[in-house]
Amino acid sequence: MVKPLSFKGDKPKKRKHDSSSTSDPSRKKPSTTTPSSTAAAPPTDPDADAHALEASAEDQSWVTADTPSDLAGPIMFVLPTATATASEPEDSAGAGPPTCLATDAHGTVFASVVENLIEGDPATAEPHDVRQVWVATKVAGVEGWSFRGSNGKYLSSDKHGILSATASAISRHEVFGIREAESGGGGLFTVVTGTGTPPGSGEEDKDKKEKKEAETYLSVKEVLSKTTASGTKIEVRGDVTGLSSGTNIRIRMQARFKPRIKASKEIRAREKIGRKELEGIVGRRLDEEEVRRLRKARKEGDFHEVVLDVKVRGKHDKFA
Repeated sequence: MVKPLSFKGDKPKKRKHDSSSTSDPSRKKPSTTTPSSTAAAPPTDPDADAHALEASAEDQSWVTADTPSDLAGPIMFVLPTATATASEPEDSAGAGPPTCLATDAHGTVFASVVENLIEGDPATAEPHDVRQVWVATKVAGVEGWSFRGSNGKYLSSDKHGILSATASAISRHEVFGIREAESGGGGLFTVVTGTGTPPGSGEEDKDKKEKKEAETYLSVKEVLSKTTASGTKIEVRGDVTGLSSGTNIRIRMQARFKPRIKASKEIRAREKIGRKELEGIVGRRLDEEEVRRLRKARKEGDFHEVVLDVKVRGKHDKFA
């Protein structure tokens, strides 16, 4: 289950009090001078607090996907809007601010300008609008992914290459193949649209060359437009048959869903443990030396043996 998205700078929402408790005069308000409230609150563990803050920051951060196997959870497609190169002026996207793939409530797919990035670098892009976010899910049985938009519908590319997000179920038009781009550097992908032959579709009667010729790709291109102030607009299509710089898509994702980061986070979580949790495991209060010893054992992998030894020493001290 994917948690609701939260963006950097958002303030946590406070729960509203039950209006019925204030509207009914017969109900008595709970006393605020109970013995438990006047007692001093137990001291918090600074290590546990620091770990919680670190985990919260990681959950909200976005990173670049390195391989197709990384894709899971909320992602954003950063479109290639760099200046056209001299070798491929007709196939490259025009100059302009970085954009990403987005959809509105009606399922219209469009290029949305990215506002959250550092010094104009697309590799640092983060969504500022939920419409720019897609939820990636691996489709069972094929080497492909589906992408669900903020409106709850799936990204689709029809036989004419027109993109939309109006499908409530997944068909071949809602399955996209993701490959590492052949050029343009690391962190870029080629998105094979559902109008072609998705990788792993089971069509063994065609060789690899024929399959590749039949494939179509998600591509970005700058076209003339009378409806924009600049006179041009970014067009995104899914029926391009040749690879170019316009087919190089950067995919950003939430760090907590990236396998390597997720694994390292779990390792750090095992290494970091608060005094209160250690005392709960041992069953008594611990001194500073015992806490340091248990934390060291947590890192080195002999935690359970040291816990047993600390418990035995505690019993000996008790009856000494």
